[in-house]
Amino acid sequence: MTGLLVPPGHGRNLRSAVQEVTFKVTGEHSNVASCFEVVVPPGFDVGAHVHTNSEEFFYILDGELEVMAFEPRVRTSSDWRTWHAADGRRPVTAGEGTVIVVPPGCPHAFANRSGSPARMFFQASPPPDHERYFEELFAILNSPGPLDHEAIADLRIRYDIEQLTPMRHAT
Repeated sequence: MTGLLVPPGHGRNLRSAVQEVTFKVTGEHSNVASCFEVVVPPGFDVGAHVHTNSEEFFYILDGELEVMAFEPRVRTSSDWRTWHAADGRRPVTAGEGTVIVVPPGCPHAFANRSGSPARMFFQASPPPDHERYFEELFAILNSPGPLDHEAIADLRIRYDIEQLTPMRHAT
C-alpha cells in the first residue's frame, strides 16, 4: 500500500482570470474526499448555495473571507450577508486558521471583500464530483467571449449546487 504526499506548490492547477484551484487529492487517490487549494480573488462571492449530497470542509490559509454556514430564518435571493439564523448567528469575517464544516443540506457562502487574494484548503466529499465541476467550470471561464452565465448556472445544477443568491466576481 502506498500513500500520497503532495509538496507545497504541487498538484494540478486550473486557472482563469477570476479563479484559481489546485487539485491536491482526487478520487484517484481517495474514496473519501477530494482536496483542493483555492485562491479566492478580491471581489469574488460564490453566492449562498446548498448541496443535497456533498459535505464540505474549508480551512482559511491566508487572508480573510466573509463566510456563513447555517439555515437562515428566511432564505432571500438578495445578499446572503443580511441573513441570520433563528439562534442569532450571522455571517462573519473569518481569518487565517478558521475552519468551516458544511454538512449536506446546509446553506453556505464565502466572499472576499478585501483588496487581497485569500487562500483556503477545501475538501469535498464524496469525490470526484467537485473535481469534474471545477474542470467544466474552468473550461467555461476560459472560453473566448463574454462569460456564459447560463452555462455556469446549468453546470451548478448538474453538480448538486442549488444557487440561492448570485455568484459574483469583480471583472
